[in-house]
Amino acid sequence: MKLLVIAGPPSAGKTALVKQIVRRLQGEMRIAFLKIDVVKAFEDIELRKEFNIMTRKWYSGDLCPDHAGVMIMADAIEWAASNYSDLLIIESAGLCLRCSPYLNQGLGVVVLSSISGIHTPEKMGAMVSLADIAIVTKIDLISQAEREVMIQKIKEVHPGVILMETNALQGTSLHHLYALIKDSPDIEEENLSLKGNPPLGTCTICIGKKEIGWKHHFGIIQKLDGQTAEYLYRGE
Repeated sequence: MKLLVIAGPPSAGKTALVKQIVRRLQGEMRIAFLKIDVVKAFEDIELRKEFNIMTRKWYSGDLCPDHAGVMIMADAIEWAASNYSDLLIIESAGLCLRCSPYLNQGLGVVVLSSISGIHTPEKMGAMVSLADIAIVTKIDLISQAEREVMIQKIKEVHPGVILMETNALQGTSLHHLYALIKDSPDIEEENLSLKGNPPLGTCTICIGKKEIGWKHHFGIIQKLDGQTAEYLYRGE
């Protein structure tokens, strides 16, 4: 089974891209889809109704969706494989720019909206720098000069990334993506792991302590003046 993990900020065009992929490959592959979100999602219903494919969704609730996604990804892969899927597409919530949901196998795709600003790639950290493929959407809404600047910014963050530009609603210029998906090797379930290092999550805010100010917290902390060495870790 092949794996495709799609990440990107909200409203970047992730689901529109998924629909183009399913529309193009459904006749050649049995496709399963998982949507990870926080409070509400309708993508699974849309895809199941439009394409009659296997879909599931999962809400993280109070947990970071990208952290929690790591917890359930193995179950999702097992579910898709047990249903004889040829391709599992996982669409992340895209809310934590420090997190990278990509694995050491399969393809990781980051979707960026061209109208989000030319500095967006620099702000997205590991979501861009660890992706195998970067797809810039809504290219019909900006000038050629703005497109070129956006592409250059992505290359500065990740020089080796495979770049594509598209209007995801129409599915233009995605033939290379379809070929990469079809040619990607099957995953080995027993050897899957995160591609990058997860962010630190050992603080009292993570467990629900709401007081503001570092003096009220323990674990790994930071001060506004940047002097973290003395206070890098408070507690036993």
